[in-house]
Amino acid sequence: MKTDTIFFGYFLPITDIALLYQGIEYQCFRWEYKMKQNQVLEKLTQSQLRSDIPDFRPGDNVRVYARIVEGERERVQLFEGVVVKRKGFGISASYTVRKVSSGVGVERTFPLNSPRVDKIEVTRHGHVRRAKLYYLRALRGKAARIKESLNTKATNKKTQTK
Repeated sequence: MKTDTIFFGYFLPITDIALLYQGIEYQCFRWEYKMKQNQVLEKLTQSQLRSDIPDFRPGDNVRVYARIVEGERERVQLFEGVVVKRKGFGISASYTVRKVSSGVGVERTFPLNSPRVDKIEVTRHGHVRRAKLYYLRALRGKAARIKESLNTKATNKKTQTK
């Protein structure tokens, strides 16, 4: 009776090979289970995604209406500024908006699909050549301006003439 066998270049007892094969079957079963679990999570996150979010990119000026709870009251706070970055995708996506308030730069990060954000308005589309506009932190005054996108100007003129 043979007790040792070659398996991927190693000598293993036959009993270990049987357990190893069982381990592979068990791992395959666990993998299929995880796939089913991922599909359930994906459907759940798809139901949580918001459909009322406008298309905006870094460089765009946006108004974010965020709900804030103060004690027992709840009010809506307006935060208007330039989108500095967008991060992630799906349910975990977020974006950062920068504004200058009383000469001090303020950045605030919002989750994209948060129920605390009432609405997002895009006031102006900017033309930038970067995905992250961290360089705006060092600029002051007119140097921190962003050029308006040409496509937006053309659509604004068309809507004004009609």
